[in-house]
Amino acid sequence: MSLYLEIPEWPLSFPFRTFENVGEIIVPPHWHKEIEMIFVTKGSVNIGYDGQIIQVHEGEIFVFGSGESHYFVASPGSNRLVFQFDLNLFRDSLFKDTGHMELVKLFEKAENHSVNWPYEVKEKVIACLGDLFEEMKYLKIGYEHAMISSLLKLMTIYYREIPAKEEKQESANFTEALNNHDTLERLNEIFIYIENHYSEGITLDEIAGVVGFSSYYFARFFKKNTGQTFMQFLTDYRINQAKYILSHEKIPMIEVAEKSGFNSVKTFHHVFKEQVGMSPLKFHKSIFGNN
Repeated sequence: MSLYLEIPEWPLSFPFRTFENVGEIIVPPHWHKEIEMIFVTKGSVNIGYDGQIIQVHEGEIFVFGSGESHYFVASPGSNRLVFQFDLNLFRDSLFKDTGHMELVKLFEKAENHSVNWPYEVKEKVIACLGDLFEEMKYLKIGYEHAMISSLLKLMTIYYREIPAKEEKQESANFTEALNNHDTLERLNEIFIYIENHYSEGITLDEIAGVVGFSSYYFARFFKKNTGQTFMQFLTDYRINQAKYILSHEKIPMIEVAEKSGFNSVKTFHHVFKEQVGMSPLKFHKSIFGNN
């Protein structure tokens, strides 16, 4: 299974899970169609999201919408509760009122970080998450109903009380593609290959052969289902890898370039600065300072 495309294994009869992460941990760049909420209960976590490193402290929540790429580096002595659920939970006849904002868009437009929510709203969300975690921990009779009840309460809070983030150009998301199982499997094959070979030169013919497509059909398939050309995506993936390396390793830039798949430091520096808005060295210093 690709580390970049995560497909959760659900321990219950419906697509929801929660678990606790304790201590130092590094989660490489990845994405999934499920909503993910991280509640930091102790210490802090550095989260890579939307081209930034965001520090989430004890008592704060950070939420990832469907198809949003992210990674995080947790410090020693920190604890997090992680919640993941599939929005298909709410897609039955009860929720087909066209007057409601489509659920995926609801999370796309909402503020991700609880520091930007009113205090009382954050407390309501924390109460829902606490109930969900307790129900998952003990699985008392009727837990399914209790958990669905808490998730519905959470959705109500999102519709009515979570503020919208500032308007900006929307990035491509993978939601429509991920609702098709065959497409999901094809994309997963592609991402597994990228994960294993991104540090090498990958041609369009080579990656098309992985899924048994002609290069022409593959180019159309990939653009349709990701919103990017394959080379754009591969470059973004390599930049994400570079940011991940720069955010937790202190190694020479030539090694960062090689490990993230660029064939020269000059190319790496140019592409990184163009996409991130600062040089790799400046990005590294923004994490570690001058140490």
